Amino acid sequence: MERLTELQTEIARLVKQGVCLAFSGGVDSALLLALAAEAQRSGGGEIQAVTFSTRLHPQSDIDNARRIAGEAGVPLHVIEIDEFSDPEIVRNPPDRCYRCKKHLFSRLKEFAGALHLPVVMDGTNADDLLEYRPGLQALKELGISSPLAELGFSKREVRELARGLGLSAASRPSTPCLATRLPYGARLEPELLRRIGEGEALLREAGFAQVRLRVHGNIARIEVPAAELARLAERAAELVPELKKLGFLYVTLDLEGFRSGSMDLTLKGILK
Repeated sequence: MERLTELQTEIARLVKQGVCLAFSGGVDSALLLALAAEAQRSGGGEIQAVTFSTRLHPQSDIDNARRIAGEAGVPLHVIEIDEFSDPEIVRNPPDRCYRCKKHLFSRLKEFAGALHLPVVMDGTNADDLLEYRPGLQALKELGISSPLAELGFSKREVRELARGLGLSAASRPSTPCLATRLPYGARLEPELLRRIGEGEALLREAGFAQVRLRVHGNIARIEVPAAELARLAERAAELVPELKKLGFLYVTLDLEGFRSGSMDLTLKGILK
């Protein structure tokens, strides 16, 4: 309870100044939005939730964000972004996330400025600081407020608080952008990203909530939690033909199971 009070106090302070929240509909931003809405009702201030419509995220992410924002009673504004207008992002270098975040949040700051909202906030948590996240540098350069990270809230704590508040996003798996399904240096192509998104949607509909479809050329490598490997293998005869219809020649199951950021393993030499 003490930790929740600490976060509520900080959010209330920011909301009184006026907040524009980068809202994905995931558990981190959903918790911030719920607390910001509560702070606005009890103490005043302004809060505007904003999500990005991009070709690096499936349409279902926007639909989910609208639903979660509606539950909090906060209007959602959608900003159209075309990352493919930046040839360096399309090239998919190791610092792609930095370039994307700089592109997205520069636009968000312009939008917030037009509404006279001085605080631009996002849902980065403390665990994100321990991973390879070049986009965090862009947030720092742009002066984005990340209260969960700044107050040391881990992903586990965020989920616990969200469950305690009865938020529907509490158990929603993380959904990073579709570019993370490709090795660095593999050119980002809208049609390929669409097929990856459709493949993951197919697997989720089959009951695998936490899933990644990593693509290496004509090979689709499926990651699900280790405890679900056997169940997925049992359904191979049903699922593999559907995935091949999406244009993947080979469909494989990664026996190590789901690992967030597994494509970053190739960067070990860069990160030393």
